[in-house]
Amino acid sequence: MVQYILKKFLYGVIVLFGVVTTIFFLFNILPGDPANIMLGQRASKDAIAAVHRDLGTDRPLLEQYLHYLNDLSPLSMHTTNDQSLWYLDHQKYDWVPFMELNTHRVMVIKIPYLRRSYISKRDVSEIIKHTLPETTVLAFSAIIMASVIGILLGIVTATHKDSLLDRGIFICATVFGMSAPSFLVGLIIAWLFGYLLGPYTGLEASGSLYEIDPWEGEQLKLRNLILPAITLGMRPLSIIIQLTRSSLLEVLSQDYIRTAKAKGLSYRKIMFGHVLKNALNPVVTAISGWFAGLMAGAVFVEKIFSWKGIGYEVVEALGNNDLPVVMGATLIFALIFVIINIFVDILYGVLDPRVRVS
Repeated sequence: MVQYILKKFLYGVIVLFGVVTTIFFLFNILPGDPANIMLGQRASKDAIAAVHRDLGTDRPLLEQYLHYLNDLSPLSMHTTNDQSLWYLDHQKYDWVPFMELNTHRVMVIKIPYLRRSYISKRDVSEIIKHTLPETTVLAFSAIIMASVIGILLGIVTATHKDSLLDRGIFICATVFGMSAPSFLVGLIIAWLFGYLLGPYTGLEASGSLYEIDPWEGEQLKLRNLILPAITLGMRPLSIIIQLTRSSLLEVLSQDYIRTAKAKGLSYRKIMFGHVLKNALNPVVTAISGWFAGLMAGAVFVEKIFSWKGIGYEVVEALGNNDLPVVMGATLIFALIFVIINIFVDILYGVLDPRVRVS
């Protein structure tokens, strides 16, 4: 089991290394000068050169890449020479000493450094720290809503197979969940329930989890969570409905279910004691995978509803060409995907020892 966990962890590290490499070279071939973004078009040549020295963009691309890997690595090597690109800057890094290599070089254990925003000059890690919790709350609420409603509707469609109710739910799930993109669904929901029916529903088309009241300060506004959570959960809702339905129908056709019916067991006991227990395994798998997808997929939904999460920051950063924020957020999304996938793989290995052999 330990070897299985280590193998999955190694795969995760390789995936993250590939993501980091792709992100770095992709964003470094894009047009645009970070010095001009930070200082403006009228900045002097000396000021632009100073910014390039500070960011390291005056160095060869390979050296920039190695320096970027060093900044992201929890165990990194630095120099005490304040003129070097590899200088251990106390304002940038939060570190503790690990090993002294020579009089000028030292290895430290540090929090990965995601650089600074070109626009706000804030650390990207600080921006993510303040916005990621709101995206997490939104994604978690969306997947809970989709799971509860999706499983219930999946049970209804499976127990009323080929009925008008079954076909109606299937059509609605396909049209609104699978065919329509999330930004279009978000615009419709915001207009219908926020603007048009807002005076009756009490819901607003825009707003975040916390809002500033001029008299009472920061206030928790849970009602602002409803519309973006519904929008974000529409696609996983439709998939969970169809997956629950097909899984239930497959289990209901098994011989042991027919045997239970022949023994005279009640429908409720068969459904809750035998069918659901075996049919929901693939549904739980889909739910665990969808949570990571919702974290990354909240970008446009957050922008539509002005939800101040990490997706909202990414859209703003893209508009301003603020590449460190976009790169940092992309790495966080990749890390979330990897962690959840490793957790699910380990859970599979615990539940089914045959998986560990493959």
